[in-house]
Amino acid sequence: MAETRRVVVTGLGVVSPVGSTLDTFWASIQAGVSGVGPITYFDASAFDTKFAGQVKDFSVEAFIPKKEARRMDPFCHYGVAAAKMAFDDSGLDMSKEDPRRIGVVAASGVGGLQILQGQMDVLRTRGPGRFSPFMIPQMITNILPGLISINHNLKGPNFAVVTACASGTHCIGEALALIRAGKADAMVAGGAEGAICELGVGGFNAMRALSTRNDDPQAASRPFDKDRDGFIMAEGAGIIVIEEYEHAKARGARIYCELAGFGCTGDAYHITAPDETAEGPAGGMKLAMQDAGLTPADIDYINAHGTSTPLNDSGETKAIKLAMGEERARQIAVSSTKSMTGHLLGAAGGVESVACALAIRDGVLPPTINYTTPDPECDLDYVPNEARKATIRACLNNSLGFGGHNATLCFKAL
Repeated sequence: MAETRRVVVTGLGVVSPVGSTLDTFWASIQAGVSGVGPITYFDASAFDTKFAGQVKDFSVEAFIPKKEARRMDPFCHYGVAAAKMAFDDSGLDMSKEDPRRIGVVAASGVGGLQILQGQMDVLRTRGPGRFSPFMIPQMITNILPGLISINHNLKGPNFAVVTACASGTHCIGEALALIRAGKADAMVAGGAEGAICELGVGGFNAMRALSTRNDDPQAASRPFDKDRDGFIMAEGAGIIVIEEYEHAKARGARIYCELAGFGCTGDAYHITAPDETAEGPAGGMKLAMQDAGLTPADIDYINAHGTSTPLNDSGETKAIKLAMGEERARQIAVSSTKSMTGHLLGAAGGVESVACALAIRDGVLPPTINYTTPDPECDLDYVPNEARKATIRACLNNSLGFGGHNATLCFKAL
């Protein structure tokens, strides 16, 4: 049996409510800064939820020419920008690379929702003859990896994996598999989302999935806290560059960590609710560790899906105990960076992978902020309110999506 090709992380890019450069993002995460605030994109006064995690310090023109930007949905603005940051950070020089050996796997959980909403307004007010000819390519989810590949001349594998809030994680996992299989030497992978609009907020409100803590938005995202009441919509992108270890070493690349494993399962239970047994996400964690050749004793940190919804947080806590064993689970630091960023939906796994890579590099456990009232059903070490220094040998990054999609990545120090 051929030896498995090792895969490492060499580039990181992020656009988020707590920072749209790597340095500002990571400084905010370490400081426990909330990126949540009142919605300014539209009049939210009639909505049950009036706040979200909006991107604040981002200039589209810094990454995309104005004419091209007008032909993209915001999820592509964020994804294209994060990909450029990650590509630049990696130091890859395409004049020295075979473009057929580098590809892209990236997606959005819901795609071009803002474009769809805008074109529906056109239909109602101006008629079907006034649709934009760019409407379809603007809103389809797979346009993101297409745009990234065009921008960087990447002719290797190119596709999108859409699994709602697990999309970014699944994309990175599939990119890992492609490099291991010898079908690529490097991949750009992750997720992007830009769904803060009337349709997005209204749809999630109708499901009663969002927090309605309108009097204190910055304290609304409180994963694992007894008083949590729903998740907070957020936007942005998280894109990473991964590549085969020998390829990275040969070009003298700076390496953040190793991407050592991936596991994914399906609940086969309900379209939105998690399976009460928690066997699905537990199975994903077990598979990721097995894929990495590790055991629970090797895991020092878990970046939890941790959405701040009652069922998710208690269910994920149960899943961690099933995967790690009760005793070991209580020794592992578990935190949710969504307490600061809000929930970036399909971009969450990408953004949280960036956080995992930086946590390993700097030996820092990101905090779960707004944790004030313990929940008896959530009784692990959630790194409450303040970051901690720690050696992180290996960590897991969990993502769970509507439809019962469970995905876990395993990163480890090189």
